[in-house]
Amino acid sequence: MSGPDRRFRLCCRLLFWLLPLFCLAVPAGAATLEVGSDKPMKQPSEAAAAAKDGDHILIAPGEYFDCAVWKANKLVIEGTGKPEDTVITDKTCNGKGLFLTDGEDITIRNLTLTRARVPDGNGAGLRMEARNLTVEHVRFVNNQNGILTNNDVKGSLIVRDSEFLRNGACGGACAHGLYANNLDLLHVERSKFFETHQAHHIKSRALRTEVIDSDLQDGPDGTSSYQIEAPNGGSVVVRGCTIEKGPKSENHTGAIVIGMEGVTQPTREIIVENNSFRVDGNYPSFLVVNQTATEAMLKGNKLAGSAQALRGDGEVH
Repeated sequence: MSGPDRRFRLCCRLLFWLLPLFCLAVPAGAATLEVGSDKPMKQPSEAAAAAKDGDHILIAPGEYFDCAVWKANKLVIEGTGKPEDTVITDKTCNGKGLFLTDGEDITIRNLTLTRARVPDGNGAGLRMEARNLTVEHVRFVNNQNGILTNNDVKGSLIVRDSEFLRNGACGGACAHGLYANNLDLLHVERSKFFETHQAHHIKSRALRTEVIDSDLQDGPDGTSSYQIEAPNGGSVVVRGCTIEKGPKSENHTGAIVIGMEGVTQPTREIIVENNSFRVDGNYPSFLVVNQTATEAMLKGNKLAGSAQALRGDGEVH
């Protein structure tokens, strides 16, 4: 058999084995569902009720007084304009939030989720109720919680290039800018948290919490408690962030606080490096308050105002 013939047969054999795997990766019959005033579906909730695994939901610019429970898996849900152009507001589902992800492996992009309120004070712009959620270019504005995850949900929450503005509240319980419960991983990247009310910009009980190249600031009117809290420990990496505690902060203890509620998660590493931390209030505050037995490693951080580096075990370089 000649060289070209042999290569042709090898390619055919390879395609024979790979084609079934490709077909399994793409859900059969995946559809694109369009939402908008001039589209087949007028509200996101209509698309949520019709969606099947792997579908792609496109939401046209507009203001939607609606909420939705996304039950299918592997969905991509996105606005077709800029994030501020497509607004979901004012209506909550199941007493929980504006969007609820009951399906696994969902991606949400290019939306604004705003003014989520429920009677127990724990309303969320986005409620994660199943494994693995990716959020990109989403604005969370003036909700009780921006994002809240269920206690029993594992997997990962990935947040990129998003904004959390004026979220948070403390009534019977506190709601936060982003509240991750017992996930395997919380990863926040290139995102902004600003003017959080009373509670924390980020609270995470995840096994591993990563906050990278993000902006967490109170500003002149924010009243937040901590910028990042890992109350039960867990590995924590904060790198390349701008962190500011403002004059109206309701808790002056620190910006990144680890283990305050008792260490129940394995804490394999605490790395806080190349951040800028500023205190604009007339009080001292620590960049890191570490109440675990794991040494915090601080490197290359810049402090301003009455900021101090570390309280608890660790090393500062």
